[in-house]
Amino acid sequence: MSSLFESLSTGQVAVLLGILVGLMFGALAQQSRFCLRSACIEFWRNKPSAKFAIWLFTFSTALLLTQWMIQAGHLNTGSIRQLASTGSMSGAIVGGTLFGIGMILARGCASRLLVLSGTGNQRALIAGLIVTVVSQASLRGVLSPLREDISTWWLVDASQRNLALFLPSWAPVALAVVLFLAAIWLATRATQKEPRWHQIAAIGVGASVALGWGLTAWHASWSFDVVPIKSVSFTGPSADTLMGLINEPALPLSFDIGIVVGVFAGAFFASVLAGEFKLQVFTSETGLSRYIFGAVLMGFGGMLAGGCAVGAGVTGGAVMALTAWVALLFMWLAAGLTDALVDKKRELAAGH
Repeated sequence: MSSLFESLSTGQVAVLLGILVGLMFGALAQQSRFCLRSACIEFWRNKPSAKFAIWLFTFSTALLLTQWMIQAGHLNTGSIRQLASTGSMSGAIVGGTLFGIGMILARGCASRLLVLSGTGNQRALIAGLIVTVVSQASLRGVLSPLREDISTWWLVDASQRNLALFLPSWAPVALAVVLFLAAIWLATRATQKEPRWHQIAAIGVGASVALGWGLTAWHASWSFDVVPIKSVSFTGPSADTLMGLINEPALPLSFDIGIVVGVFAGAFFASVLAGEFKLQVFTSETGLSRYIFGAVLMGFGGMLAGGCAVGAGVTGGAVMALTAWVALLFMWLAAGLTDALVDKKRELAAGH
């Protein structure tokens, strides 16, 4: 297999691997209805049920398979940026908080917006484009000085970023198993059960994250060029894709570009085959301003936190990166508070 890929350039191999992982993630995320926002709402409204179970199936599968690869020697943590470089705790806290607020207002995290865009949801497409533009502005543009300043408030060096180093070797795998069993328990007791296929697809979403880690590590093991070991993420890759389309006559080939293209295509084909593709637009009920504001917060927050709900929360969490777990925690906290103050309060008022 490697001899076949050796005839291609490093960029060509990387983009093909990204498309492969992206197709799997996009199709299965669309089918499973995987969504951190929905899981947060269920959890904080004291109704952890089917949607929360879907998220747990994905997260626990990604954690279990990724940690298995690490312990089996297939994935070198010393080559993973989230573990081998200085991290920002202030970025994780502030960025995670802003991202959590934003995903409630925009009715979906960055990954969910991209998946929904592939199914014909024009609200998600517009919000996703705003996330992408703000992400780019936060990375290299007018918002980058603010992001860099906040990031320096509280730094942790590489020796402190890998949570697994402070735990027994079996602990991450054991945690993954416990979370997976919790997902099964929640799924079985849910009053409004998700179809079994949704749960299987959610497991596949988690497996696609682990597959990304495995394939990029495999590519790096034989390539003569330096190949970043990474997996599924959306804020940075989406920004790079958009800027490539705007500034370059041809897209620069990379794993990240392949992820974005693959996820959109996977969600599109899955929705068409399932008869679920449907054009959806803004209405007076859905509003527009909350989507825009939420997308701006997600774009800046995701770049500040080092990733989105998937890039930091699942992909980074799967390798036990401290900053990823902190960012995920503050996404959950901020999302719960925002839902209580904005949507739940409005729904209660309408009910009365």
